[in-house]
Amino acid sequence: MSAFSEAALEKKLSELSNSQQSVQTLSLWLIHHRKHSKTIVTVWFNELKKAQVSRKLTFLYLANDVIQNSKRKGPEFTQDFAPVIVEAFKHVNREGEEGCKKQLGRVLSIWQERAVYENNLLEQLSEVLYGEKKPKKRSYEEIHPDDEGFASRSSPADPPQTAELIRALQELENAASSDSVLRQRISSLPAEVQDTSLLHRITDKESGERLSRMVEEACMLLADYSGRLAAEIDDRRQLTRTLTTFLQSQKDGLTQNEQKLEEYKRKLKMVSQVRKELRLRLSNLSEGHHNSSK
Repeated sequence: MSAFSEAALEKKLSELSNSQQSVQTLSLWLIHHRKHSKTIVTVWFNELKKAQVSRKLTFLYLANDVIQNSKRKGPEFTQDFAPVIVEAFKHVNREGEEGCKKQLGRVLSIWQERAVYENNLLEQLSEVLYGEKKPKKRSYEEIHPDDEGFASRSSPADPPQTAELIRALQELENAASSDSVLRQRISSLPAEVQDTSLLHRITDKESGERLSRMVEEACMLLADYSGRLAAEIDDRRQLTRTLTTFLQSQKDGLTQNEQKLEEYKRKLKMVSQVRKELRLRLSNLSEGHHNSSK
């Protein structure tokens, strides 16, 4: 990989696009140079503030990828991003494209599920996006049905919109498990990088250094793919919960509509009976009037 310098990092950040490959490629380069993590975070934050509106969210995606996939190698990035990540969220939420709040919320939910940061920092990020702290959990004894707002707190969440489900399903089309090219690269890794019993074949420094580079590249490749698979698992779990909520809302709607249908059938029967008897009465009145005029 190319040597690290602030100028090289600034150039790479200026070329960063919102494609998954661009984010992951730069993320691997940053993790490789993790001994410069403090400088990397400083430059990243400065460049984020100067980035075009359409690119700001991508900088957060890059930070997310680096933070999650670097943990296996050490805590440097997780620690060094912590002092600036709240301000970064504020900046992107305020200055980024319309609708980016939902994507920031998705990143935050993954960090919460994986406990990437301490609760205090996660709560600060939540405040940035949603404006208030989550209410403190109360014990069962502290909750009373006559509390003001009790019903609204215990009621289920609003069911997801169809468009949200479609978007979530479409995003999974490009998930890690469907990346056949990367899976092929992993399956094609030479036996030397996977089997310690073959290390006796290394008889000179040159071949040892060559194998070392191959092992390093294989480690980063597998760490990257493992991170993507872990993120996909989280996405699929979230989608499963969303689908469960959506399915329940459809069942509830079906039950309500069936009840309404029966109610309206009864009303239709009653109105039809009134119409029938009214017609009969009008007919009788017409005949009575005709007879009296003779």
